[in-house]
Amino acid sequence: MAAKDDQSLVRSSLNGDTEAFGQLVRRYQDRLYPTLLRLTGSPDDALDLLQEAFLRAFQNLGRYRGQSSFFTWVYRIAVNLAISERRHRKTSPSHAAKQGLDQLENLPASTQEDPSLRLERAEEEQRIQNALMRLPDEGRVIVVLRDLDGLSYEEIAEALQIPIGTVRSRLHRARTELKQILERAELLPPKPSWQAKASNSLAD
Repeated sequence: MAAKDDQSLVRSSLNGDTEAFGQLVRRYQDRLYPTLLRLTGSPDDALDLLQEAFLRAFQNLGRYRGQSSFFTWVYRIAVNLAISERRHRKTSPSHAAKQGLDQLENLPASTQEDPSLRLERAEEEQRIQNALMRLPDEGRVIVVLRDLDGLSYEEIAEALQIPIGTVRSRLHRARTELKQILERAELLPPKPSWQAKASNSLAD
């Protein structure tokens, strides 16, 4: 049987089909988790926010009008939750309740790869993550959305509800500061996977 498109799954969910919404969760949870991890710096916080984002999407599904893709819509919810959460707590908490949707499972999905390669990649990503977490919140968000997730200026402006000119100025400032942090710490790593994109953007 062919997989249903997002709009069909949304309609089924609104009609009371919880499994249809579970399909949407499974379809997009692995794409959202890395973004939340980069924004929070904490696997536990990222999972908590991932659960909360899908829960809020489910609760507000009647407000989804289909003007953007379902992923874009839930992506905005997740990013704004991460921004709000960072404003209220600056350290990783241990109190978050594990009451998310039952459909969230098996994150991250890349546990099958070679352990040595996974360790090497994890170390490289941690270097970048450490530098990202030293940026102000507004700068880190812009860098993650643009340089790591590849959103357009227009998409970032829409997601954050700020003018495109503000997106550009914040991005320039954040890239400069991130490059200085990495250089001062002598943490400029080799550039495989998504780090290459970020580092190349810093050099623009």
